[in-house]
Amino acid sequence: MQNQLNMEYFEWMYNLVCSDKYNRRISFRKLLYFLHNTEFIVLLKNDSNRAIYGIDFRYRFGYECGYSRDLIDEYLDIRPCSVLEMMVALAFEVEEQLMTDEDHYGNRTGQWFWNMINNLGLGKMTDANFDEEYANFVVQRFLRREYQKNGEGGLFTINDPTRDMRTAEIWYQIMWYLNDYLGARHA
Repeated sequence: MQNQLNMEYFEWMYNLVCSDKYNRRISFRKLLYFLHNTEFIVLLKNDSNRAIYGIDFRYRFGYECGYSRDLIDEYLDIRPCSVLEMMVALAFEVEEQLMTDEDHYGNRTGQWFWNMINNLGLGKMTDANFDEEYANFVVQRFLRREYQKNGEGGLFTINDPTRDMRTAEIWYQIMWYLNDYLGARHA
């Protein structure tokens, strides 16, 4: 039951950010499965909030798919938050809590997620091009916060940062990114 539920959970997350509405011919299953099996490491205290949201996402899956909390507790909530969970939950939170305008733009959860994937440098990692060694290098660089001061190589890149992105929690990084992103769109 545990493996079946874990695979269904993975498919649910995959379809949130990579379903047919984005592209039918290209698969990113290997990359996303790699991210699903890579633990999200918290280096800055408040990034624990990102891990908590990632773990809470398991319960959202359970609710939306009709699984009890007890079942999620027993079979899914048995390991730390994965990089994939953190990123999908963050993309979902941005869309639901910060950028809500689905009537005008539609649901952009996938857009926020793929912005992070592309900024990490993993956007070309289709199943046909998947290189686990390179993916591991990129993800470890992100987790160790060894990317550029402006966030390049991490989840978010901003123009002219007033603070080193490597020393800021992920929530602040996305706030600065959205300010930068929205400012560029309206300039």
